[in-house]
Amino acid sequence: MFADRAKIFVKSGKGGDGHVSFRREKYVPDGGPDGGDGGKGGDVIVEVDKGLNTLTPFRHVRKYCAGDGENGGKRNCRGKNGNDIVIKVPEGTVLKEEESGKVIIDMSGDNKRVVLLKGGRGGCGNQHYATPKMQAPKYAQPGQPAIELNIAMELKVIADVGLIGFPNVGKSTLLSRVSNARPEIANYHFTTINPHLGVVDIDDIKSFVIADIPGLIEGASQGAGLGHDFLRHIERTRVMIHIVDAASTEGRDPIEDVYAINRELERYNAELAKRPQVIAANKTDAICVTDNGEDPVDRLKKEFEPKGFKVFPISAVSGKGVREMLYYVRSVLDEMDDKPVVFEQEYDVNSKIAANLPYTVEYDQDEKVYRIEGPRIEKMLGYTNLDSEKGFTFFQNFMKDNGILDELRSLGIQDGDTVRIYGHAFEFYE
Repeated sequence: MFADRAKIFVKSGKGGDGHVSFRREKYVPDGGPDGGDGGKGGDVIVEVDKGLNTLTPFRHVRKYCAGDGENGGKRNCRGKNGNDIVIKVPEGTVLKEEESGKVIIDMSGDNKRVVLLKGGRGGCGNQHYATPKMQAPKYAQPGQPAIELNIAMELKVIADVGLIGFPNVGKSTLLSRVSNARPEIANYHFTTINPHLGVVDIDDIKSFVIADIPGLIEGASQGAGLGHDFLRHIERTRVMIHIVDAASTEGRDPIEDVYAINRELERYNAELAKRPQVIAANKTDAICVTDNGEDPVDRLKKEFEPKGFKVFPISAVSGKGVREMLYYVRSVLDEMDDKPVVFEQEYDVNSKIAANLPYTVEYDQDEKVYRIEGPRIEKMLGYTNLDSEKGFTFFQNFMKDNGILDELRSLGIQDGDTVRIYGHAFEFYE
């Protein structure tokens, strides 16, 4: 089953903790610190796989976690790095932060392999904190925590040209004629419910990729039918071939059809409606000229060519007029920038990293003390010897580097005020 949307959970590896230990050997009664560093956590990597064309695998496996780094050991042994995890996606997959819907990365263009989340850095062992004055530090650095992210994935097809129009106007028939694609073709609405890609390769012109976009209906921009699912795949196309039923075999006016579809494009994305369009007046072999002799193709040309829309009478069944239209489309593409449409980043993963290190700083009005709490702070306390001057300075620098001291100042703390941190009480001094 074709799937162009999926939701997954990703998590980088946690960095291993630094180790606290001291050299203990025969004839070496006062060995120095030899605590090793923690290993780095594994990265979450996203990679384009040319062999994939659907997000179906992500409907079954939704959780992707890199390996944690190992803790450091004694005798300066460094912990092993966590294993990276590589998530393979089809080209054209856009990854968005689920809650905000903002683009994290578009796996198109030069984005073939991207480190989405970096693993946590391993903590330093106590060997790094030895000084002439503090030769036996009893603290080490914890590893950086893992980063978690909920991602909404969208596959937007990558094609130079998109075939648009109402259902049953002949898009699939045209695609099957001009390329090696073989979409399902039948005389009923919504035969195509998935986009199909084909390569147009004609003598004397450069080949290009063409996509059969499933038929649109009025109200598609508001999500009517499968509107949003279909419109998503037009966003990358540089030129659109707007196919209409010139013979009105289903009783619709082809001129009104063009206006109706373009209104939906404008409502969904105003920039889409400004892209070059070629009107393919299809089913000309079934046209019956009206009593007053008015040719529907002439009506289309009078209405739209003054507006800059070139109209080509064609028959997707017989192939009449198709080659001339494709040559013209290629000439339009040649005049345009051939750089692929890539969606810009809107969501900075670094903001997620900052949010993943929570702490609270608040003033307790009843006890007249300032309280600092948070999982990383609690863990840091477990690795720090606050009874030593070096350890206390180390912890103070940690609070400064993480903005905790700034938070205390913003709450109006003064010299001599009490700060409580998980059972420890300190007097604040600048």
